[in-house]
Amino acid sequence: MARTVLITGAAGNLGRAVADSFERAGDSVVLVDRSAEVLERAFAGSGAERMLVAVDLLQADDVEQAVGRVAAQFGRIDVLCNLAGGFAMGTPVHATADADWQRMQDLNVRTVLNMARAVVPLMVQRGRGKIVNVGANAARRGAAHMGAYIASKAEVLRLTETMAAELREQGINVNCVMPSIIDTPQNRADMPDADPKRWVSPEQLAAVIAFLASDAADAVHGACIPVTGLS
Repeated sequence: MARTVLITGAAGNLGRAVADSFERAGDSVVLVDRSAEVLERAFAGSGAERMLVAVDLLQADDVEQAVGRVAAQFGRIDVLCNLAGGFAMGTPVHATADADWQRMQDLNVRTVLNMARAVVPLMVQRGRGKIVNVGANAARRGAAHMGAYIASKAEVLRLTETMAAELREQGINVNCVMPSIIDTPQNRADMPDADPKRWVSPEQLAAVIAFLASDAADAVHGACIPVTGLS
């Protein structure tokens, strides 16, 4: 039976790979990003089995309304993939501005929380659902000049484990992938001397996400899985 899969950060490199994976499996996809124009450029448009949703994930009321439109069209949300997020580094902890700390919190934590508040009640009503978050392998330990990013992604790991403990008895699986460097055109441009063959491709990461969203992962709760390639 085809599922309804909601993907945030859908217009990004990973989002496009994840969307393609679920569409090839015959699922309906709800592709969420902040800009309607960016979504239109990344995808061929809406259709019976594809819905493009432009919404600012930091605006909780707007997220709630958007999820309501999705539920009205498809009747349910079977899978939530929280891919939206951001990265920043360069300053030591004591020199990191409040605005930079808040930006990492907003992009990496509040986006997950706002989606959870809107989607989890629908899954609880049905007694079934899969949630896959994107953490970071870097969040496993501290590293210089990455404090705000690492702290925010570490929160995603702990939120994943906590939500799994809260929701497993209600038929909802909550898990997380922890990628290292993803092989994207932007990362290749930023690190021209690196060997991208050691990185993780969006398609490889999408395959792990697809597994965690599948029936084969029904027994997996609160897992934070490193997906690091050779790096």
